[in-house]
Amino acid sequence: MAGSGSRGARPRAVAPLTLASIVERRVPATPWAEGDNLPWDDPDFSQRMLAEHLSQQHDRASRRTATIDAQVRFLARQVNHEVSHEPNHDDAARVLDLACGPGLYLHRLARLGYRCHGIDFSPAAIRHARSVAAAEALDCTFERADLRQADLGRGYALVLLVYGQINVFPRPDARDILRRAHAALAPGGTLVLEPQTPEAVRATGHGDATWTSARSGLFAAGPHLLLEERFWDAPSRTATERWHVVHAETARVERYAMSTCSYDARELVDLLAAIGFADVRTHPSLTDDDGPAEPGLFGMTAVR
Repeated sequence: MAGSGSRGARPRAVAPLTLASIVERRVPATPWAEGDNLPWDDPDFSQRMLAEHLSQQHDRASRRTATIDAQVRFLARQVNHEVSHEPNHDDAARVLDLACGPGLYLHRLARLGYRCHGIDFSPAAIRHARSVAAAEALDCTFERADLRQADLGRGYALVLLVYGQINVFPRPDARDILRRAHAALAPGGTLVLEPQTPEAVRATGHGDATWTSARSGLFAAGPHLLLEERFWDAPSRTATERWHVVHAETARVERYAMSTCSYDARELVDLLAAIGFADVRTHPSLTDDDGPAEPGLFGMTAVR
């Protein structure tokens, strides 16, 4: 589920639906017309998603431990100590993680001595992140907020927006978040961005519709049917996923949709340069420039 859960975007309110609404649904779906994202701010959904974040069986919500550990080593190397003091000092380098989820990156960076702040929209993820930080007395703070309205602050040595999260905002919102990330950095500070590849986004928008049944799942705690559809809008280069959930006991219907924008590296390099970033570089992954590319994702770094 890389990139499929912007832990900072607000889902649009879902009107009451009926079975007839499935028959009468718009095909193909119009990007952004039926909701911004998954219901990250719903307490029950966010609690179910937290279990996916913490799972070591897959990388659909967050990566597994070994990959995060390797990426944190890469991230720590991006801190410019000429403009930010060394870790473990009272004025240690500050790190901001946008769409931080349950804090898996920031907890590790704080253990290395960095001062960390994370922003996310999921109540369960933020609660978990705060709990771990408190239990270990880590220099981490976590804020539950929509990235599109949040005050990002100032003076960071490093700002993170990883795991495809930039793709799940409409383009104007993505540009605004990147502009505010630039303002949040100290001079000489570094943005680390990890977009989805164009090929991965296009693949998200292609595939046959599927019906499944389950006793429980991400979208419902009880028995339900799930219709999942995928659409690709070539003019806007946007993939849309749509889910209709039919609760078995009541026949109540809920609909969720999420759109994902496709960017190639050149487009993002030009966008970051126009915002004012310098030394914009692309990386095959956020682990090792000499290693293999990570499927479906690539890394970028840019300096204020």
